Amino acid sequence: MKRNSAKDIMNLKGKRPIVCLTAYTAPIARALDEHVDLLLVGDSLGMVLYDYENTLSVTLPQMVEHAKSVVNASSSSCIVVDLPFGTYEESKEKAFSNSSDVMKETNCNAIKLEGGQNMYQTVKFLTERSIPVMGHIGLQPQRVLIEGGYKVKGKSKFEWNKFIEDALSLEEAGAFSIVLEGMTEPLAAEITSKVKIPTIGIGASPKCDGQILVTEDMLGLTNIAPKFVKKYINIEEIIKKAADQYSSEVKQRQFPSEKHTYQMKLSLVEKNESK
Repeated sequence: MKRNSAKDIMNLKGKRPIVCLTAYTAPIARALDEHVDLLLVGDSLGMVLYDYENTLSVTLPQMVEHAKSVVNASSSSCIVVDLPFGTYEESKEKAFSNSSDVMKETNCNAIKLEGGQNMYQTVKFLTERSIPVMGHIGLQPQRVLIEGGYKVKGKSKFEWNKFIEDALSLEEAGAFSIVLEGMTEPLAAEITSKVKIPTIGIGASPKCDGQILVTEDMLGLTNIAPKFVKKYINIEEIIKKAADQYSSEVKQRQFPSEKHTYQMKLSLVEKNESK
């Protein structure tokens, strides 16, 4: 099966909603692959898998190793990898060096970075050098410390122009899509109507061209989920139930049963006993 490219994702705008989820491990990637258009190896893995307070402690080597497992375990999804905090802001040259390393080491399809107009030159530099870029505006998790928390954008029309210009700037720089995070519906709708590339919403209403969620959030594997998350199943409770049953069976010597135990052939047993 052909893997979706960044161009394939871009061409879906106006045709049908684009389905995206995060993936950080091979088992999750394998399970999701046939059901989504795009898998994002997000720096949210720091909070989800490592229990970090935020995404700022995530390193490039961590992203690379997790991306390798996702790429290897999938065959059709477009794989996008986040550039973590501190790996692209310093200069467009540094962004290119780190992006090209990620692309070469993981065989992913694209990278994602946060920022709008301030990242125009960087995104342009990358796309002109054959690196597909997904933008990310609105609520930017890597700015959590400077903004004092995770705050929804677009509640006041006074700030709309900045985010619209951010989106247009990313499009002009060559980005193939833009994540809109933590944004009011009217603003997300306005941005989506003004750009010719797909918008992927996370907490940005159904007006976007596509949607993404942190997979562990929608599976019920995280303790606290934002308002915009819908839990489709509570996997944590299923895991707890399975672990409780396993514990009980081990303590009662019901597991492993004969079905799960290796035995010697009877002829070999008799031969050994005759010695």
